[in-house]
Amino acid sequence: MHEFSTIQLHISAEHVASVWLDRPDKNNAFNALMLEELRQAFDHISQRPGLRFMFLRGHGQHFSAGADLAWMQASARLSYAENLAEATRLSELMEQLQRLPLPTVAVVQGAAFAGAMGLVSCCDMAIGADDALFSLSEVRLGLAPAVISPYVVQAIGSRAARRYALSAERFDAVRARELGLLDEVYPRAELERAVQAWQRRLLGNGPEAMRACKALLLAIGDGQVTAPRQAQAQALIARLRTGAEGQEGMQAFFDKRAPAWAEVTP
Repeated sequence: MHEFSTIQLHISAEHVASVWLDRPDKNNAFNALMLEELRQAFDHISQRPGLRFMFLRGHGQHFSAGADLAWMQASARLSYAENLAEATRLSELMEQLQRLPLPTVAVVQGAAFAGAMGLVSCCDMAIGADDALFSLSEVRLGLAPAVISPYVVQAIGSRAARRYALSAERFDAVRARELGLLDEVYPRAELERAVQAWQRRLLGNGPEAMRACKALLLAIGDGQVTAPRQAQAQALIARLRTGAEGQEGMQAFFDKRAPAWAEVTP
């Protein structure tokens, strides 16, 4: 297991991964080191096929305030080529997160500003506390949410993305749920209980089926029906139905019992 200084990686007995942003004294603002450590953590998770799913979280009062100010100051002194290299690394990290082979759930409390909104948008699901606050604040600094923009648009839609990227206004958890950025909102005091409920729900699903479903949905993209996509979907359901997990899941349903993979559910 890797040793990290800006994040924490925990894998539970139930084979659930939790990646924590761990700079609470800096409101979990990210810098080059945190981005590199996230990349390493996601690599490690990708290489463990037995993991069921992953939570992405932040220690302390806030999920993440976005980019670290000292890192931004240093970036302002870099050349165009050096800034392009940094942007490329961030872009690769966002794509890596979105395409992790297992389901991912962001858990948001407090601020999720600028690039942190990209992290939330790249996860398959996101839940938040009622004190969660979001902002695409880049234009206030004369910048743009460039690298994260495709993922934000996928999460909240083009029109809403234009509004919040151009106005830089903040919006709360209720609005985030209306936009689809958050799937559910809970009182801050109940957030941990909600995380446990989501964990129990996901542990009840077939691990192979969830990974296969995610891969299919990523391949389908915009949902347009094409012959190759139909062929891929047809082959998938045939493979799952005849595979060990699918056979166990259907037999458990007919027997009115829990499937074998749900026996570890706490």
